[in-house]
Amino acid sequence: MLKSVGGTALDSQFWRAYENCLIKQQIKPQYFKWYLSWCQQFVHFIGALPLADCQPEHVSAFLDNLRASAAFKDWQLSQARSALWHLFRDHLQIDWAVGESALRKTSAAPEKPTAQNLSKAHQATLQKLRSNLIGRLYAKRTISAYLDWATRFLGHYPHRKISELDANSVKAYLTSLVEDHNVAVNTQKQALNALVFLFQESEEIPLDDFSDFIRARKPIKVPTVLAREEVTALLAELASPFSLICNLLYGSGMRLMEVIRLRIQDVDFAQQQILVRDGKGRKDRVTMLPECCRAPLKEQVASARAAHAADLKRNYGEVWLPTALHKKYPGAARDWRWQYVFPATRVSVDPESGKVRRHHFDDSAVQRVVREAALSIGLSKRVTPHTLRHSFATHLLEAGYDIRTVQELLGHADVSTTMIYTHVLNKPGVAVRSPVDF
Repeated sequence: MLKSVGGTALDSQFWRAYENCLIKQQIKPQYFKWYLSWCQQFVHFIGALPLADCQPEHVSAFLDNLRASAAFKDWQLSQARSALWHLFRDHLQIDWAVGESALRKTSAAPEKPTAQNLSKAHQATLQKLRSNLIGRLYAKRTISAYLDWATRFLGHYPHRKISELDANSVKAYLTSLVEDHNVAVNTQKQALNALVFLFQESEEIPLDDFSDFIRARKPIKVPTVLAREEVTALLAELASPFSLICNLLYGSGMRLMEVIRLRIQDVDFAQQQILVRDGKGRKDRVTMLPECCRAPLKEQVASARAAHAADLKRNYGEVWLPTALHKKYPGAARDWRWQYVFPATRVSVDPESGKVRRHHFDDSAVQRVVREAALSIGLSKRVTPHTLRHSFATHLLEAGYDIRTVQELLGHADVSTTMIYTHVLNKPGVAVRSPVDF
């Protein structure tokens, strides 16, 4: 689907009209492709935000990112600024660009796009679902996942309204996920949770008992755990800030997103502990702050504060706040205590509000670096950041710590989940000699 500006698709005709503006401004034709390239990079930068809703701060943020990169020269920065100036002033004729005193106000946050083949009734159902999820304070990723499953489900029944669907429809769809698409058990569970919320919470349609659908088979797996020397070698291979992130994963048992989303105020150096807010299951918990992480974490916090101070000078500095905290505490978004401990290296445009913000560190970057480090030191096991959490739990149990204590540190609701790590305490076959060694 083509990007749009106020509802108009950015097709080849749009860019030809932009070239005509460049001709009128007497820009040399040999520069056209570069001007087009800068504008298209900017369109990619703003994401879902329509061009018509852009403000000067979005242009400034884009240029600041270019300025922060050593790959771009001053003349390239000047050329990019000129390209965007002609785009907004001469082609789109945006008020703030042509010099009018009243700036055009931004529109409401763009909604998550739905499948184009869905009926208006289905689109209204999705909008209602989204409002209910936000009202119940669900996490952004959960909202996105539930909307995606609801879209797929409604697309499975394109000619029937939600009021015409029932438990049998849900059962048939969940069964088709296994029979036709061979999905994993957790994938089917997520679809089930999304559809139960859609019917029973959003539409208030009771589903009763429909547990007789075909379920994906859950394989019995033992978590991958590294030996202590393997963990040491892996952590030694990592550079900052990946080294600190992974030391926290192994040293405190936090999940990757819990570390990445850590706020400065949640690190208590005096009590030597970390408050994990809104973890899995929307629960808070307290875990330990490893002594070896104390000094580098203080340096990281200082670095995050410095980046925040620089953002404030450039009229950025607002961080995303959960739920309605931005209304309850209007100044909290610019308070350094609410900033991420591991901020992103560049500012970006929030796809919901359209504001320029510095989000948290990219979790995919950590996953990639850990995978590369494991290959570099010759580990034959499949290693991910979550492997360090598995290793944390296993090594604590090996050291004789109570399983209930480990359960609390990991944030497991049921001790049976923690019990999977006791496999290291029951080493089958260790006391038996193989006949080949007789």
